[in-house]
Amino acid sequence: MNRIHQKLQEDKKILSIYFTAGYPTLNDTVKIIQDLEKNGVDMIEIGLPFSDPLADGPTIQASSTQALKNGMTTSLLFQQLKDIRKSVSIPLILMGYFNPVLQFGVEEFCKKCQETGIDGLILPDLPLDVYQEDYEAIFKKYGLVNVFLITPQTSDARILQIDKASDGFIYMVSSASVTGSQDGFGNNQESYFERIADMKLKNPQVVGFGISNSETFLQATKQAKGAIIGSAFIKFLTHNGVGKIGDFVKGIRK
Repeated sequence: MNRIHQKLQEDKKILSIYFTAGYPTLNDTVKIIQDLEKNGVDMIEIGLPFSDPLADGPTIQASSTQALKNGMTTSLLFQQLKDIRKSVSIPLILMGYFNPVLQFGVEEFCKKCQETGIDGLILPDLPLDVYQEDYEAIFKKYGLVNVFLITPQTSDARILQIDKASDGFIYMVSSASVTGSQDGFGNNQESYFERIADMKLKNPQVVGFGISNSETFLQATKQAKGAIIGSAFIKFLTHNGVGKIGDFVKGIRK
């Protein structure tokens, strides 16, 4: 069984953390992953830096630009992660844009993921129909869960289509804006969370975009299975480096 499936079966709310590979410095990737697991994080999304990140807010864009300047590449990331499963057992997901995967070669990329112990992929700009027609068989061959995104604007019909095509969790974007952290969710977002909960989808949902502290984590996970924190964690790394990751996690899970 894939580690993502095992984790989703646990009777708890999932805390997933996103960070950009190669940030703050080129060789921080493994230490960040190890420290996040050590401090009780349930799942990690490792961001593949890309030169033109459309859906990302300024914090993640800046970290991506810096990571590329630091010299991070897809090949180097796989090299850094080659022994990660000797020390880390929680689910690891690669998140990024489809272009670098295409440039690397989709099958080769998926093969490397399997060899490294990557459990799933989140590629927001890979359309569902293209995935199903051209890539689903390859992803499944290498045991990878592909995670799709929904937003408040996604129609019920489309959500049901995504739910049917998914085998893991659905990434529930909390708002239609770019990524970034905020202080709390408004009525529109609360009613969106309730609308999705009422649909009784077969795949659990994990909420991303706008989660930055224990309050927003609790709000997001009232209906959903878990929540993803990205921008707030990257801001923390920018100001504190990689030595105090435990303080950040404790601030979320009070």
